[in-house]
Amino acid sequence: MSSESGYGAYEGASELLRALSAPIRLAIVSQLADGERCVHELVDQLGAAQPLVSQHLRVLRGAGVVRGSRRGREIAYTLVDEHVAHIVADAVSHAGEHTAPT
Repeated sequence: MSSESGYGAYEGASELLRALSAPIRLAIVSQLADGERCVHELVDQLGAAQPLVSQHLRVLRGAGVVRGSRRGREIAYTLVDEHVAHIVADAVSHAGEHTAPT
């Protein structure tokens, strides 16, 4: 593997981590790890405003993390790759291990 091709993998990983950098996006990925959800379901589960959830879904879709498919009048979102759910779960677990008690 050349250093150039190896660096390209880091660029892709950086883009993925950038797309996951907002706490609400991590929460969306965690919810989608349990199965497909429509926007209104995510709004209810996360307690966030619909425009905010839609905006973050747009970022995740643009980064190739989620995809949407029409389900009647709604769009159901799913994870493109289950690996992302594992990355998020591991990051949340790791953060919890290093949270100092107050």
